[in-house]
Amino acid sequence: MGKRQKQEVIKMQCSFCGGESVKETVTFSYEEEDRYIFIEHVPANVCARCGEKIYSPEVTDELLRIARKKLKPARKIEVPVYEFVMNQ
Repeated sequence: MGKRQKQEVIKMQCSFCGGESVKETVTFSYEEEDRYIFIEHVPANVCARCGEKIYSPEVTDELLRIARKKLKPARKIEVPVYEFVMNQ
């Protein structure tokens, strides 16, 4: 789900690693209990060094609004689920 489309370099430092941020369109994922949603085409500043995503306050408000409402999705996908087991 990590599709990102590079748009432009901006002069903003990542608060986690100090790297430069790049303005991109990303897919936001949200999990609450047994409910998972993905929101595509979300504008974000993404650190070119560590990948941390930073959303503007307006985008964050809209993401929370979408995540909390039971809106009709644009499409549905089937996702395989695996359990983590260390090789023995």
